[in-house]
Amino acid sequence: MTVRSETTDVAGEAVAGGEDVTLPDVSEVVGGITAVLSQGRSLRREGVELAKELGRISVGRSEIAPHPADKRFKDAAWENNPVFHRIEQSYLAGAQAIQNLLDDLETSVDEKKAESARFALTLLTSAAAPTNFLATNPSALKKLIDTGGQSVVRGARNFVHDMRHNGGLPSMSDPDAFEVGRNLAVTPGVVVGRDEVGELLQYAATTETVYQRPVLVVPPPIGRFYFLDLSPGRSFAEFVVGQGMQTFMLSWRNPTVEQGDWTLDTYAARVSRAIDTVREITGADDVNVIGFCAGGMITTALLSHLAATGDNRIHSMSYAVTMLDFGARSPITAFAGRGLLAFAKRRSSKKGIITSRQMGSAFTLLRPDDLVFNYWVNNYLMGEKPPAFDVLAWNADGTNLPGALHGQFLEIFRDNPLIHAGGIEVLGTPVDVSTVKVPTFVTGAVSDHLTPWKSCYQTTQLVSGESTFVLSYSGHIASLVNPPGNPKAHYWTGGEPGADPDAWLAGAERKSGSWWEAWMEWLGPKSGDRQDAAAPGSETHPALGHAPGLYVRDELPA
Repeated sequence: MTVRSETTDVAGEAVAGGEDVTLPDVSEVVGGITAVLSQGRSLRREGVELAKELGRISVGRSEIAPHPADKRFKDAAWENNPVFHRIEQSYLAGAQAIQNLLDDLETSVDEKKAESARFALTLLTSAAAPTNFLATNPSALKKLIDTGGQSVVRGARNFVHDMRHNGGLPSMSDPDAFEVGRNLAVTPGVVVGRDEVGELLQYAATTETVYQRPVLVVPPPIGRFYFLDLSPGRSFAEFVVGQGMQTFMLSWRNPTVEQGDWTLDTYAARVSRAIDTVREITGADDVNVIGFCAGGMITTALLSHLAATGDNRIHSMSYAVTMLDFGARSPITAFAGRGLLAFAKRRSSKKGIITSRQMGSAFTLLRPDDLVFNYWVNNYLMGEKPPAFDVLAWNADGTNLPGALHGQFLEIFRDNPLIHAGGIEVLGTPVDVSTVKVPTFVTGAVSDHLTPWKSCYQTTQLVSGESTFVLSYSGHIASLVNPPGNPKAHYWTGGEPGADPDAWLAGAERKSGSWWEAWMEWLGPKSGDRQDAAAPGSETHPALGHAPGLYVRDELPA
């Protein structure tokens, strides 16, 4: 792949597997914070307002309160005890002043510097919360007294364990509660294809008849595929098979330093080979594809290549929380600093990798209250074991990312080349998203912190074919692990998406249930007639082993 930009590499050395190159560039973070502090007028205004608010707090006349969704201050002592109540309000007043300064900053500096400053100051603000300290956390103090000090002893033991085995971050899941193949990724199926890049799984039919046209699921190369095949009853793969779809899933190999030069070309070519395997096994002329997160980005590059070469092997394309347009401000743009990009490119030249720990740390720190300090309090102050939850077990089971691909992703975040015809090349052809004319189904999630829904929505304006948009409730992963039957689940669906996402939402209809169901209603008519179900595999592509395969366990064939 070639990204057309004017970035110049900086000469230097990089040690594979060592540096945390997924965090925002330090110089840009410092520059953003400096810009915040240099806002003389705003700084004076917020200082005066904060002093006034602290005065009202001291005499019990402040009305400042935590957001109803803020779980940190749920203990009754934060409201009923005058000391804790004033501590809570003082913290909230300071945090609000910082957020006001950050909001002002967005109008005076470039978006990436503003986002880097927001990243850093939000992290510092979250770390300073009184709930994170034993002396100012009423729940932890009660637990200390009730257990005769044992909660602190257990917390210290948990802390030492995480320092040794979890990179210093609090564990989010009980490591013994789940196991791939035992209670995760257990939808029956077989491996029908394997090469050095990925395995192809075919799930066994659970209905007597199946649709003629199969569906290929392309997960992102960041993380294991089985967030789409979690515990029974919460598995996307299980759901799709249960609807009568011939269902195939790519399982990417976890790269090591030897695969550090893998690029978008590598992954797009593997999707293309998977399509050929699916067609041979099923006898279909073409396939439906759904790409999740970066899997949608990879498949879009392939779709453009297929359009340029007159190849019609993909019948329809579905996108699940996938961004193609990175022009709008997003937390992920904090990772696209020029210094970070140059370092990643040097690392790529050494065939390095971005380790699973580095990737996990970066994305975790984008939501510090939920993904760091929530578990800090639970594990260390309360002395409890981390919860047993399948999504958190998956989140802890990270994968590496090839250094070359990582550098390309950073360039895409920074330069936004996918929206410009010819701004990027994949498989030897310039990418032009407007040449994608197959029907598309696009989803976003209303509280997604990684891929904001309005940015996902923009895909409907970039492609040329008939497009449908559905907005799911919840955040990034929670919107994807979205089985029917959850009484809280809902989504919005409307007419043809126009240029304005807010106008679309204003005219959309809110429906109870999961977007999985809406997607199946859209996909069914595009999947042909029903036919008798057959056993997985074929003479050309026999079963190589049972799902979930070898690669998901970091194993290689003998």
